[in-house]
Amino acid sequence: MKKLLSLILVLSLMAALLVGCGGSSESADKVKVIDIKLTEEEYAFGVDKNQPELLDEVNAFIGKILSDGTFEAICNKYFAEGEPTAVTSAQLDESKDQLIVATNAMFEPFEYTAGGKFYGIDMEIAAALAEYLGKELVIMDMDFEAVCLAVGQGKCDIAMAGLTVNETRKEHVAFTDAYYQASQVLVVKADDTTFDACTTAAEVEAILNGFDSKTNFGVQTGTTGQYYLEGDEDWGFTGFAVTTKGYVSSALAVQDMLNGNISYVLVDEAPAKFIADAYNK
Repeated sequence: MKKLLSLILVLSLMAALLVGCGGSSESADKVKVIDIKLTEEEYAFGVDKNQPELLDEVNAFIGKILSDGTFEAICNKYFAEGEPTAVTSAQLDESKDQLIVATNAMFEPFEYTAGGKFYGIDMEIAAALAEYLGKELVIMDMDFEAVCLAVGQGKCDIAMAGLTVNETRKEHVAFTDAYYQASQVLVVKADDTTFDACTTAAEVEAILNGFDSKTNFGVQTGTTGQYYLEGDEDWGFTGFAVTTKGYVSSALAVQDMLNGNISYVLVDEAPAKFIADAYNK
């Protein structure tokens, strides 16, 4: 009888633990975006400096799609209830008249892959640009840090990768006119209340200034978020005393935060909301 009672007690405790773990897991798997813009940025495309005529053509194209509703229609596919259009890349062939685009397809909603095809705002713009120029589209997917370098080295014609305009990147590419206004925001665990009372960027930064190197932030390597946290004279950022950890993508940084290895993630606003929606669903 005592053995039976002991077994019942053990099973009851295990059941309670499982229920508890299930509840914690559900909460731990959710995130939220601190909807306060910490930076003001402009996205543009980076053109090979040795192709000034291409820069002029791309600027004319940007003006056209901004004025005729094409850009808004593309954005609505990702920010509203539209249906994204798949973009297919041709094989690189020097004998053909091709537009070679450098990107990092891990930055939803601007560029990402699914089912072996490219999707995203920049990718749909790339397809429209290639058609406008009468060229065949080739998309070269690479690490984000290599995107501008590839264009600067003449390996690609244009960089289209959610690029913020800054002086360092201007060393490698000639930037087009801006086509999108962006900003950096924080992604935190759903139950984290550290920034809940903040209403301004100054209030968020006051908290950031109170952190030391024991507080770990995740960023996509080579992005504005990294320079904002670490500080960079060319970007005009003074930085903070926190520790930053670089990832191939912001989504991986968020997953590592949920795994308990870092405290917060800093990422561009649009991708932040897409990542949060994906995890919270």
